[in-house]
Amino acid sequence: SVYVHMYTKGLICAEAPFNHNVHNERVIGGHDAKPNTWRWQISLQMDSYNDGSYYHLCGGTLIDSFFIMTAAHCILSQYRVVVGEYNLYEYDGSEQFIRVEKIDVHPQWTGDLAKGNDIAIMKLANPVYDNGYVAVADLPAPQQMLPHDFICYITGWGLMDYSGSVPAVLQVAPINVVEHSVCSQPEWWGSIALRSMVCAGGDGIISGCQGDSGGPLSCYTDGAWRVHGVVSYGPSGMCNQVTKPTVFTRVSFFLEWIFSVSSNTIDP
Repeated sequence: SVYVHMYTKGLICAEAPFNHNVHNERVIGGHDAKPNTWRWQISLQMDSYNDGSYYHLCGGTLIDSFFIMTAAHCILSQYRVVVGEYNLYEYDGSEQFIRVEKIDVHPQWTGDLAKGNDIAIMKLANPVYDNGYVAVADLPAPQQMLPHDFICYITGWGLMDYSGSVPAVLQVAPINVVEHSVCSQPEWWGSIALRSMVCAGGDGIISGCQGDSGGPLSCYTDGAWRVHGVVSYGPSGMCNQVTKPTVFTRVSFFLEWIFSVSSNTIDP
């Protein structure tokens, strides 16, 4: 198994790529999502041993028929993207498996989660087609910040508990936004909670965990479901700790860069 942990100040570990013995790596405190609901959620999968068996590594969001948004810390090597995924261990008939052609990591990503910019855009070799099981995500307004306790939803195939249980089926959980003025307090995440991040959770019950990285924080704002965050980090050790919410890259702060990269559909 490949374990990748990134620590900063001993506290954070990336909800990061690593494999258990099973062919996958949940949202903690969540439940099975209804099939065909969170249609912009994708599974980022890697063939670690070049033997044709793929492992779920991270989540991501479909933002265009050719482009996927994920976390920079998820970027390790060659991937395939699976859209329309629901049960990782079964062929549902709704999936599309697409090769990644090009990856743009944010130019200010340093590998240090505390410095932010944990975002990357992947260009697909072929466009996703609308088979009724996929949808391009709507994004928030520029610089938009959500109010304290606003309820969003986290989805993913990450760990379900500290003992390392992994789900077959996509998990979902309601998770409350913790506004920056609270999340940046010393007993919360302190100075490593930047305005370019969204904090959510921290109740000790619901959180993201390993394998959820790169996946969406979906919030119903301005009349539509919009992806406001990309799962970035959480506490090392147990994922669902009080006053240590899951931290997301705040999509509304990166729109200009996202559009500049994803508008380049045809390579020069």
